[in-house]
Amino acid sequence: MRKFKKTMFFVFAFMIADNLKLFANVIASKDLPVDSGATAWMLTSTALVLLMVPGLAMFYGGLVRAKNVLGTMMHTFVAMGIMTVLWVAVGYSMSFGSNILGGWIGWNPDYFFLKGIDDKIMEAGVPEYVFSMFQGKFAIITPALIAGAFAERVSFKAYVLFIALWGIFVYNPLCHWVWAEDGFLFNMGAGGAIDFAGGTVVHISAAVAGLVAAIFIGQRRGFPNIQTRPNNLVMTVIGAGLLWVGWFGFNAGSSVSSSLSTAQALAVTQVAAAAGAVAWILAESLHQGKATILGFISGILAGLVVITPAAGVVQPWGAIILGFFASMASYIFVSMKHKFRLDDTLDVFGIHGIAAIVGAVFLVFFIRDSWMADAAVANGGSWTIMQQLGVQITAVAIAIAYTAVVTLIILFVVNKITKFRAGDIEEMKGLDTVYHGERGYGMLNPN
Repeated sequence: MRKFKKTMFFVFAFMIADNLKLFANVIASKDLPVDSGATAWMLTSTALVLLMVPGLAMFYGGLVRAKNVLGTMMHTFVAMGIMTVLWVAVGYSMSFGSNILGGWIGWNPDYFFLKGIDDKIMEAGVPEYVFSMFQGKFAIITPALIAGAFAERVSFKAYVLFIALWGIFVYNPLCHWVWAEDGFLFNMGAGGAIDFAGGTVVHISAAVAGLVAAIFIGQRRGFPNIQTRPNNLVMTVIGAGLLWVGWFGFNAGSSVSSSLSTAQALAVTQVAAAAGAVAWILAESLHQGKATILGFISGILAGLVVITPAAGVVQPWGAIILGFFASMASYIFVSMKHKFRLDDTLDVFGIHGIAAIVGAVFLVFFIRDSWMADAAVANGGSWTIMQQLGVQITAVAIAIAYTAVVTLIILFVVNKITKFRAGDIEEMKGLDTVYHGERGYGMLNPN
């Protein structure tokens, strides 16, 4: 009985301390003024990033065969539901809480179901609700990107289970390492690993996961001999336009302010996208004799991806070079993938992976002097481009290795629970009718 009373005493003491901490945080947060300009921009950025999700659905949906258009779009939209719930429940806490388990993840009981941020204003003058929802959109679009790598051949039930586990065990830890104040990549070197808006956390992780899953699940029936054409290229072009618009929130919103850094990020986002588009159609014209609209929007995407990690540190001239370089590198990879019999259906690794790696590594050669000066001060002396290059390469290598290994483990687990790949008959009939009982178009033969 005495042992029970002692245990209960410690339980109640912990609860009282936890509530006092929460109360103190609330009182302190109320003393911080709300920056209406920054808050208005962050609200807008949050909406812009969410706009990228239907944009991605249209981009992917238009590229697959007609019998798979709804199933492919569903992969993107279902992430809006699943990842939002997981983000509110545990994702935000795992990503931005204090280090636990040796820094593998974070945790903050105030962030569990967002129960402790109801009245909290961040130092940037933005309500934490806004910041948490802004970051939650990144958690949505990252697993949605993965689906493009194995489009047209995946079980819907397996996909749903996969993205839930992947978000918890891959995305949240990577987010914590790179963006949390006590994350080890955030604190690596004088300036930390530079990833302004998700080159490593979002694009490299999604691309590597997609590549691993595409190899694990195998090629589509008839690949590469059977020719598959986009069912609606017009829809894909519209989707690309929505992605371009939404990307301004994706990058410029990552400044968590309405200031000079916001303007800098917005400007280089536009410039890199344009440079990537021009580079791709130039490569097509020289290589194939034609410039295609699909090539143009692929170049846009490569330019947007490459500038994502670099948007906070490079100037427009550097954005042009990065956009050209990433677009050319992606074009070469996509052109050669069939030689390796790699069925990355919608070129997730070919564009997102290649361009993000280029951006995360080569941004060091275009960093503005003021950023390097601040890094030198933080280092207590000097800080060189080559030192930062070492940090960037290390961060990219860690992200690739961790994502590949954990994704493979998740794939094995999911495949044991339910077959990850759709059966031959299901693949022949198409994802739309088999998994959703619907058709995207009123055609008798939706192939």
